Order: sequence, then structure tokens, then C-alpha cells
Amino acid sequence: MNADLATDLGASLVANLEKSIGRATDALLARQHDDGHWAFELEADATIPAEYVLLKHFLANSVDEIDTEVERKIVRYLKSIQGEHGGWPLYHGGAFNISASVKAYYCLKICGEDINADYMRRAREAILAYGGARTSNIFTLIQLALYAQVPWRAVPVMPIELINMPKWFPVTLDKVSYWSRTVIVPLLVLMTKKPQARNPKRVDIQELFTVPPEQVTNWYNMNRKGAWAAFFRGVDRVLRGTDWLFPKRGREKALNKAVAWVTERLNGEDGLGAIYPAMANSVMMFDTLGYAKDHPDRAIAEKSIEKLMVIEEDRAYCQPCLSPVWDTGLAAHALLEVGGEAAERLKPSMEWLRQNQIKDVVGDWASARPNVRPGGWAFQYANPHYPDVDDTAVVVMALDRFNHAESKEAIERGAEWVLGLQSKNGGWGAFDADNEYYYLNHIPFADHGALLDPPTADVSARCLGMLAQLGYKLDDPRVQAAVDYLIRDQQADGSWFGRWGTNYVYGTWSVLTALNAIGLPHDHPAMRKAVRWLESKQRADGGWGESGDSYWDDKPRGEGPVSTPSQTAWAVLGLMAAGDVDSEATRRGIQFISSTQADHGLWDEDEFTAVGFPRVFYLRYHGYRAFFPLWALARYRNLKQGNSTHVMHGL
Repeated sequence: MNADLATDLGASLVANLEKSIGRATDALLARQHDDGHWAFELEADATIPAEYVLLKHFLANSVDEIDTEVERKIVRYLKSIQGEHGGWPLYHGGAFNISASVKAYYCLKICGEDINADYMRRAREAILAYGGARTSNIFTLIQLALYAQVPWRAVPVMPIELINMPKWFPVTLDKVSYWSRTVIVPLLVLMTKKPQARNPKRVDIQELFTVPPEQVTNWYNMNRKGAWAAFFRGVDRVLRGTDWLFPKRGREKALNKAVAWVTERLNGEDGLGAIYPAMANSVMMFDTLGYAKDHPDRAIAEKSIEKLMVIEEDRAYCQPCLSPVWDTGLAAHALLEVGGEAAERLKPSMEWLRQNQIKDVVGDWASARPNVRPGGWAFQYANPHYPDVDDTAVVVMALDRFNHAESKEAIERGAEWVLGLQSKNGGWGAFDADNEYYYLNHIPFADHGALLDPPTADVSARCLGMLAQLGYKLDDPRVQAAVDYLIRDQQADGSWFGRWGTNYVYGTWSVLTALNAIGLPHDHPAMRKAVRWLESKQRADGGWGESGDSYWDDKPRGEGPVSTPSQTAWAVLGLMAAGDVDSEATRRGIQFISSTQADHGLWDEDEFTAVGFPRVFYLRYHGYRAFFPLWALARYRNLKQGNSTHVMHGL
């Protein structure tokens, strides 16, 4: 392209940015709650709304207790997200997934849908072609065992005595991630008691099995290879044969300890762990133990689940959790970038965030870091036992940008907690330090491969960016360790893995912002290699788009069927952090964002651009299409108007 023409196009683009930024700012501010916070919908795949319906039928004594209107809306939702392959994917446009499909089919059938309807027939054929319900993951098989659709021997043995294991024991609750811990503890009670769903309609799904479940002789996932996999399969066989030998008195004490553990962390109407699977397990646990519906613990546990429901005029679904702290922190960064009156509107947001800092609860993270003072933020409205360093870093940086002096105590306390959770390798996990017991991913129960919370590049980058923004330098050994970790973790092609956002585009943006903030020169080899990778993944329309497929090793990285506004924003924010404000790639990316803005002022995005567990559970953050594109446009405008190629912030 002619250089003068490119300059003219760039000037024209900047001139038009104010209108785009203004419309997006107004639309984002219109979503702000009166107390200053934001909370966007958080959508997952078919499994959570299907499990919600199955939970209701697990608990119901009669069909009269079922809310059929909500069920009809969930049915419409599930039908609308069915894939062309006949089943249900893990993310928009994704491949068939057996576990999501089995749960969705069961949900639809239990809601009264005709199994001879075309969409039910196609789903059934797809499930059977995949090997039938028998090939579902462990959590789905547990659900089926609760409904007496498979025998309990289809599920690995998890003795409730696990809750008593000392720290030196190879398998303990402290060694697994927070999300696994909160799901497992009430599940241990269920697996001990082996209750059966009331299932008032007596609905079964035996037509989804290629071999009758009672005739299956081996339920093990034989895809697991290696010494650890063989060892844990052997342990499971021994436990299955000796389970009856465990002393009843000791078992009862362990059960009571598990119930006490759950009750301590029940977390009011925000629920155990503030995530749906743990919350649902706690409700079933209380029901199984005979707690009356009006018992305070059971009642509040059930209420926590209802808070997750999104009920619209013609459809409904259940969210996996709520994300107000994360949404508020990121929305604040976008509006701080916009500046002016928009930034001033954040004063109540900063107060709301300060009020949500967790300073009086020593959470489970203290098992690995007992001498660290609490001071983090959780992802949800309340989850005091489980703050996370990613949210904490984002909030601290927002408080610092808005008014450091006003939030000095909260900022210092948050930074202290983040530094206290740094892992030995220099990086950070999301909720715990040094959670790297990789052998546990080979136990039969962990066929989802998401049992741990090891350090990752994206979370570590956020922490490093926070430290840099607060004035920490490379002469601090903790900072240098973080930089070294990130440089070591760079992929051969120049990208970084994105654990919590899809995927390498997210990881690469995260690390580039941190390396820039801490002072690495823009010509540093790691940064140049990352820029070349981002440029190589730019699509013909100027945007970037990466599918959840990229979490599989045999799939391309940084690529997907369409460009998305949020991923394009990450890419151009990364390029700008690396000093490439004036590059053609950045200009085209900004042009894509600006040209795809919808009439309502924000952006439309059906794709799932985040992840709960790679290859297992994906997420669509409805807020990502609101604040990330605006953030990118405002930063580009600011840098161009200031004739600068240096981003001054940690994020």
C-alpha cells in the first residue's frame, strides 16, 4: 500500500474513533448497576441447564413440584444450540460432545419431549454412533448412577475417608484445585450413600446404550496410558473390593467431617464455591442426609442455584457461576482508557470493589501459604474461601489507575496477597500456590484432566503487570522470577498458551502487556517473535478469531472459523503493548473492530472466547464483547493522539 494512502487511512480511522468510542461508552455505562458494579451473563454449554433440570427431578416428590414453564424455556434453549451433527458441542459451532449430548437428551426427554421427534432422533443416532452413553465422562456417569441408569460400579471408587488424609499422603483434598475440592467433598457423601433420584416421571434413557449397562464388565477409560494410570486403576480395583471393610464408625466420622467442611464454606446465597456443580452437589447431599426443605442450610443452598438462572421471555438457561468482580474490574479498565466523564462514573465502582476485598477469611489457599495475610478478591459476589489472583491483579490495577491514594490500603493488601501466592517456579496459578501434582490427573476420577491449578502464563502475566504498574522493578527477585517464568513458557512459534481465555491470542496479549509494563524493550526477541506470530494469524478481514479447537494438540493455534471482536481486541492490545501502534496489522485490526460495531453500540459475538477447563468446559462471557473492543479503540486513539508507541499501564 502507498505510504501516503496508508497515512490518510489511519488519520481517517482515528477521526472516526470518537463516534465509535462514544457509542460504546454510553452502551457500557447503561449496563452499570446503581451501586457501580457490572454483571454480565455467563453462558456455558448444554450441560449446566440440563443438570439444573435433572436436579429438580432428583429432588421432586411429584410432578406437581416441577416448574413446567421454566422447563419449556430450557427446552427451547437446548433445541436452539443443538449442533448440525445432531448432538451438542462444548462451544458455539464446536464438534459433537458425548457427555453434553447425553445430558441434553436426558433433560429433553424428562421434560416430555417426544423421542421420535426429528431432533431427538438425530441426537440419539449421534450418541449411539459415538459409542453410546457408556463413553461419557465420569461426571456424566455419576449423574446417570444417581438416576439408576448405570450401576455404581461404572464410577471410580472415592472413599469418604479421603477427607481425613494427612498432607503427606499422595491424594488429598489440598492437592487438588479449588473447583475440584468444592465439587468432590459433597460428592463423597453422595458416593458413600448412593442415593437414587426420585425421578417422579420414571424416565430412563436405556436407548442410549449400545450394550445394556448391567452387562458392561469394564468401565475404565482405557485411553489413559502409562505407569501412573495403571497404578491408579489398580488402586481403584483394590478399593472396590475392600470398601466394605472400612469401619462404620470411622466412616460416619468422615461423613460428618465432610458435611461440616461443606457447611463452613456454604457461602450464603452465593453457594458452595460459588460454582454450579459444587452447589448442586451440596443440595443433593443435604437432601440425601434427610435435611428438610426448610432447613436453613438446604434452603440457602437451593436459593444459591436459583440466582444463577437467566429466564427470558422465550428461553432460559442456568449460568455456571456469576462474574461481577471480574466484569467490574475489566469494565473499569475500558472506561479508564476512555477517560474523561466516563472514568469519573467509576467512583462508585471503586468503592464497590473495595468493599468486596476479602480481608477477614483465611481461605483454602493458606494450606500452601499459611503465613500470608488474606487480601484478595473473588470472581463472584461472594466466595471468601476462594479469592483468585487474576481478579485481584485486575482490581488492584483498576484501583491504582483511578486514584492510588484513595485505595492505598486495599492496593497494598492485594499486592501483598498476590506476592504471597507466587509459586516456586516464578509463576502464579489462579487460586493456589504450587498446585502441580500432575500424577493426580491419572486417577480414574480425573478423566476430565482438570483436577489441578498449576501456574499459567496468562495469570502470571496479570500478576507481573500489576507489580510493574505499582512500581516494582526487575531488581526485585520475585519480579525477575516471574519474567524468567514467562520467557521460559513461550511456545516455539512465539505465542503463549491461554488457560482462561481462548487461547494463544489471549495468552500472547496477556504476556506482551506484562513484559512491556515491566520494561522489556520492544525489540526484545521474545516480543518480536510474539508480534510475528500475531501478525501471521490475522485474517483477511483484519480481525483475529481462535476456536476452542486450539486446545487440542493436533489443531492449529490462533485460528478459527470467524474473526471475533473480543479476540481482535486482545490481538491489537498485544501489538500496541509491543510498540506496534503504527503497524498495518494494528490499523487493520482497529478497522475491523470499528466496522463491526452494532447499532446498539456494542458488538455481537456468538463464539465462546473463554474457557473453564480446556477440552472439557468452555464459556461465553457476554461482557467480553462490551469492554474489550472499547478498550482497544480507546487505547489506539490515545496513543495516536499522543504520538506515542508506549503503553503506560500493566494491562
